[in-house]
This record gives sequence, C-alpha cells and structure tokens, in this order.
Amino acid sequence: MHEPDTVRPTREDTVAAAGSELIGGPVGRRALLGTSWWTPVRVIGLVAIGMFALGLVQKAPCYNGAWFFGASSQYTHACYSDIPHLYQGRGFVDGLVPYFDKLPGDMEYLEYPVLTGVFMEAASWLTPGSGTIQDQEQWYWMVNAGMLMVCAAVIAVCVTRTHTRRPWDGLLVALAPAFALTATVNWDLLAVALTSAAILMWSRGRSLAFGVLLGLATAAKLYPFLILGPLLVLCWRAGRWREFGKALGGAAVAWLVVNLPVMLFAFDGWSKFYTFSQERGVDFGSFWLILVQNTDNPPSTETVNTLATLLMLLCCGAIAALTLTAPRRPRFAQLAFLIVAAFILTNKVYSPQYVLWLVPLAALARPKWRDFLIWQACEVAYFLGIWMYLAYTTSGDAHKGLPTDGYHWAIGVHLLGTLFLCVMVVRDILMPDRDPVRRKGDDDPSGGVLDGAEDVFVLGPAAHNEQPVAHTEQSAAHFEGPRVRWGGRQQTGGSL
Repeated sequence: MHEPDTVRPTREDTVAAAGSELIGGPVGRRALLGTSWWTPVRVIGLVAIGMFALGLVQKAPCYNGAWFFGASSQYTHACYSDIPHLYQGRGFVDGLVPYFDKLPGDMEYLEYPVLTGVFMEAASWLTPGSGTIQDQEQWYWMVNAGMLMVCAAVIAVCVTRTHTRRPWDGLLVALAPAFALTATVNWDLLAVALTSAAILMWSRGRSLAFGVLLGLATAAKLYPFLILGPLLVLCWRAGRWREFGKALGGAAVAWLVVNLPVMLFAFDGWSKFYTFSQERGVDFGSFWLILVQNTDNPPSTETVNTLATLLMLLCCGAIAALTLTAPRRPRFAQLAFLIVAAFILTNKVYSPQYVLWLVPLAALARPKWRDFLIWQACEVAYFLGIWMYLAYTTSGDAHKGLPTDGYHWAIGVHLLGTLFLCVMVVRDILMPDRDPVRRKGDDDPSGGVLDGAEDVFVLGPAAHNEQPVAHTEQSAAHFEGPRVRWGGRQQTGGSL
C-alpha cells in the first residue's frame, strides 16, 4: 500500500514558509527528509528543550533575589513562580508529609491533587537540606525545573508523533512563547505530559493505555478527565463502545490506584484540593473577576460556582450536539481542545500557567501558524498583564504597574484570543474542507479506532446525507456538502 507523503508546513502554510527564511527558506521539492540523524522528533525535542531553557533564563532576576527581597520586584520582572515559595509554605523544608501532616499556616493541608503532591515531594527529596532557606528554595526550584523540562520534552515528542503525516506540527508546541514563559510557574506540565502521552496512545489504537495515562493525568490535575466527555460522544457516533469502555475502565483504575491509599488513611488531606476548589472565591483571569470588580453587589462564591457549572454544562451540551450533527464526524483533537477551552473560559479562576493545558491540544486541533500565533500573542499579553497588575497592587503608593481597568483589558484579550481559536476549530468541524488536517486527505489521525470508521448514530441533516468519503487529497480539497461515511480504512493498532 502506498503511504502518503509527510506534510511539509513550509509548503502548505504561508506563515511557516515566511518564518523558515531564518533557517534557509522552505524545504525544496527534492529534499531528502528522514535520511539523517536530524529526524523531526529529535529536532522538535531539542527545540523544546532550548525554548524551555530560555524560559529559565527569563526567571533569572527572580532566582537571583526577586523571590526573596521586595514584595513587587518578582512581578515587575514578570518572573514569579509558586515553586520556591511553596517549598517552605507547604512544609517541605520541615519534612512534613503531604496530606498526612497538618501545615502550620492558613492552609491546613496541601491543596494539590495526589500525583502532583508526589511530584513535589520527590523534588524535595532531591533538594539539599543544607545552607540557608534561600539556598534551599533555589535548589528546589532548579530540581523541579529539571523534572519539568523532561515533561516539556515528552509533550513535544508526543504531539510530534500523534499525527504521523504531520510531525512538524510539533514545532507549534516547541516554539510557543507562552509555553516557555509559564512552564515553571507551577507543576501543570506533569498533567499536560501525561495527557499528551494518553492522546498519543489513543491515536495508536491503544485504548487501555490511553485510559491509564489519562487517569494518572487526572490524578495530577483535574482537567484531563474532561476529555472523556467528547470521546464518549465520538464513540457513540461511531459505535465504538468497547474501546471507550476499556479507556474509561483504565482511567478509573489508574486514578484509584493513586488516590485510594491517601483517601483511606488521610481523607482530610486528600479532600483539601476539592474543598479548596469549591470554596475558593473569584480569582485572577476570569470574566467573573471583571463582573465582581465592576458591581456594587457582587455574587457570592456559591452563586458563581452554580452559574459557572451551568455555563460549563451548556458548553458540554453544545459540543455534544455539534459532534452528533456535524456533516463529518469531528476529529478527537478538535473536541478535546474545545472542551478544555470551555472549562477555561467559564471557570472562576485562570492562572497564567493554565495556557499549558491548551498548547498541545491547539497544535493538534488547528495546526495553522497564523491562528496559533494570534492566540499566543493574546496569552503573552495576559501573562504580562497579570504580573503588572500584581506589581500595581503590591507597590503601595508608588502604583508601579497596571491598574485594575488595564488588567480587565488584559483579561479581555486572553478571553478573545481563546474564543477566536475556538471559533476557527468549530468552523473546521462544520466545513471540513477548511481543516488543515483533513484538507490533505486525512480523516482523524489522532482518533485511533475512530480514524476511518463509519458512523452508526448521527442526528440532524447529516443523517440523511450518506455519501462515501474517499481518503485522497483531491477529494478532501474539493469537498462539497455534508458527508458521513468513510472509506472503511481503520487503524486498530500500532507502535511507538
């Protein structure tokens, strides 16, 4: 069987072609790709590590003193990180065991999911216990940075290998400026790496491995479990219940293996993450903050929780309806991006590192350099905006930084940038000929058993328009009208 050629972004994307001039221009027609050590995976992995290192350099002013001296200098330099502060603030310096030992401050127990707590504890074991507290906090941040760098490389490699015909889309992740700036603000990269690896497994038809990795990701951060929702609807449309059941079972077992021991022996500590998330008030980055700070009678935390939940449920219903009525079954990566973006847009808090959740999903859902960079520019603007706002609020009468109204504009830029990318993904779903992935003749390269599968349950007009879909570049480029059925090609397995 003839295997389709690798898609070359410099020949398909005008922005990628223009950017390639920095390294010699677009790849030539007679270029011999994959014939040297410099394969796409290795190149992208090294680029990701290099960008991660630049992100560490950006934190240098804080490492050399701003974390420890002056209330606002870590904000004016835009180099804040939770990691060194929580080394002492969450009892790691004193050898306290997360979830089991109470903390002396206002936070009684560690407010992170269990697997992230294990990651934090492992880093503390590798941190030298000698020297001043500043020395130890610097070491703790460096140890965590080394561990998170491995996660960053894993993410880049997994995205590169998920769409086998489009390995160079991994450069979107490796070169994403918001990715480098926020990589060491917190520990989110652990969950993002596990989620990226899970999606890679699903693309290879390994539904059980996908479930196990997604369960571990959910044990590190709550958001990955959301991906199971659109996967359920996709498997419903394609009739792939057995594969979804294996994925769901693997996720549940993996999550329980991590969480159950702590639940049984330290329930109060284990539940702190969930109670803290519920009781936490409206915080940075959300449209709820703009509402609260511009009204004389702001809603209570309970009201915001209820309204945010209702908005998220409405988004879930809309995504499900889109999945079942679209003229062609949406790609898995598209829906994964939309569901996580919906959670970010409706949530009562948006920490700057949450952008990490979306970067690999965006690269798979909408591998278009122009749109990706527009969104990244919005996220970088927000990254600078929140630190300048905190500088303003912590500088006293000096008022150095961004006032409240300016910060609200920064939030608006972040919201509009994310909504813009969501609109582009929805447009690709409704008009598959606009989808950069499907325009080259692919169906759903991240879909695993869904790739090339026929539909068994469709709603709306698409249910009455069953036209065969050929897996060719020409037919994808000249697609007109709704299409439901595929040519029968299925990918049920594979290897790394």
